[in-house]
Amino acid sequence: MRASWSRLRLSALPIVQCALGAALSWFVAHVVVGHPQPFFAPTAAVVSIGLSFGARLRRSVELVVGVAVGIGIGDLFITRAGTGVWQIALVVAVAMALAVFLDGGSIITMQAAGSAVLVATLMPPSNGGGLSRMIDALVGGLVGVVVVASIPLHPVRRARQEAADVLGVMGKSLTRCAEGLLAQDADQVRAALDSARATQSKIDALRSALEGGREIIRISPLYWNSRARLERIKATADPLDNAIRNTRVLLRRSRTLVQDDEILDPRLIDLVERLGEAVDVLRRMMLADPGQQPDQAEAARVLRSVAKLARPELVAGAGLSAHVVFAQVRSTLVDLMQVCGVKRISAMALLPPTVPHPFVAPED
Repeated sequence: MRASWSRLRLSALPIVQCALGAALSWFVAHVVVGHPQPFFAPTAAVVSIGLSFGARLRRSVELVVGVAVGIGIGDLFITRAGTGVWQIALVVAVAMALAVFLDGGSIITMQAAGSAVLVATLMPPSNGGGLSRMIDALVGGLVGVVVVASIPLHPVRRARQEAADVLGVMGKSLTRCAEGLLAQDADQVRAALDSARATQSKIDALRSALEGGREIIRISPLYWNSRARLERIKATADPLDNAIRNTRVLLRRSRTLVQDDEILDPRLIDLVERLGEAVDVLRRMMLADPGQQPDQAEAARVLRSVAKLARPELVAGAGLSAHVVFAQVRSTLVDLMQVCGVKRISAMALLPPTVPHPFVAPED
């Protein structure tokens, strides 16, 4: 039930947008344009708004154009040639060919074919129908864009939530990994690895949310001032992706380490645990509003305190797996500091050196 209510809460505004878009497009097509039964107007509006919610304005336009092409071709052919087997085949072939000629995308092509079939079978054109239903579809698509611009989703909030979800899984996986290393429990480490592996869909959702936010800012004057905030979150996408990938390698090698009964310095386990705690601070930073704690500076400070502990003596005399875990902790720290706005070269400089400086004489 909690998951169901959460889905409904996230979808509440898109539902309102679709309802208003359907009603408004019917009104425009019926009252303003004067079409008696503008079925395709609310249909195109709902489809357009639904895909806009998915963060692809181009795909929304492709779909509406595909519907309009299919309806227009269907009306032209069926009005003159009637409905039958060869007519359906011809209508679908022509509609798809025109759609491919116009764009070549899969969405516009399939929507053109589906709309042509609908006109040719279930809703043949009435006398004098002409291109009225193609006009209805275009009206619905335009109304959909207007509704999205007038009552937009927040362009930044969804991206922040997606990024925080990735960080939440990462932090819990690292904490569980540390517990598994301490208990020499390979199954616990494997469970952490399985959780981290399932985050790719969340990374994809983050990139989609960023693209959707960029499009909302472009068409909605209400959020033109959010462009800088969105760009800051967009700059975190690649480092965050790299961080979760490095974490997966860390977890995979940790499982091997336990299975092979390698000797492990307890301080390395503590380092992994502290990294998990730092990731949770970063997660809370991602959800915090500007001016609230923890901010980027606070999260970066926590990561720097963990970085100071990543010293090469933690793996002195250790096996290969321990060295890999140690290296992945350091790489993940660099990625996460970039999420906090630290440049990569500066983040790397904050890590303790792994080899003696060439100009410093070794101690006796």
